[in-house]
Amino acid sequence: MLIVGLGNPGKQYEKTVHNVGFMVVDKLLDRLGVKAKDKGCDAVFATTFCKGKKVVIAKPQTYMNLSGESVKQLVKYNNMEASDVIVVYDDIDLPLGAIRIRKEGSAGTHNGMKNVIANLGTTQVARIRVGVGDDRGKMQLKDYVLSNVCGEKKEKLDKVIDRASQCLQDYIEDGDIEAVMRRYNGVVSFD
Repeated sequence: MLIVGLGNPGKQYEKTVHNVGFMVVDKLLDRLGVKAKDKGCDAVFATTFCKGKKVVIAKPQTYMNLSGESVKQLVKYNNMEASDVIVVYDDIDLPLGAIRIRKEGSAGTHNGMKNVIANLGTTQVARIRVGVGDDRGKMQLKDYVLSNVCGEKKEKLDKVIDRASQCLQDYIEDGDIEAVMRRYNGVVSFD
């Protein structure tokens, strides 16, 4: 199994809307007590085992719009198939707090996921879309996704990131995407 969080490398992007995929993967690594310290395939990653299954957890370092190049290398290096991959990323088209898990489909408006699909040559790639909402007003999309998350939005997003990381942990442990979809698709309550 290859779990990939999409984001941009570098301190200046750490707390941005577009790095939610990295944030979820970092939370998952904390949950598992594993560090992503290996480097290769244009990524930083960790390799662990769960119930005899190899699990690679990666953060591509190619920048968001070229994420698929790293994912393709990771799949080849680990002798996996596209069906072994699950990608987690921010989605501006979903309201803040929404989690949508799909086994396959188009990338929608997300350029990082578009590049993953193009490089793997299939839309049959599992994904977890984390809703970040679209409260940008007149701000350009690029500026919005590269803006820092702070204040009340950060508090809410932290809850969503925690839930998405729990979703991934459950997926690692039982491998049943349908069960994970039933359990986690929906909107996190902020009450």
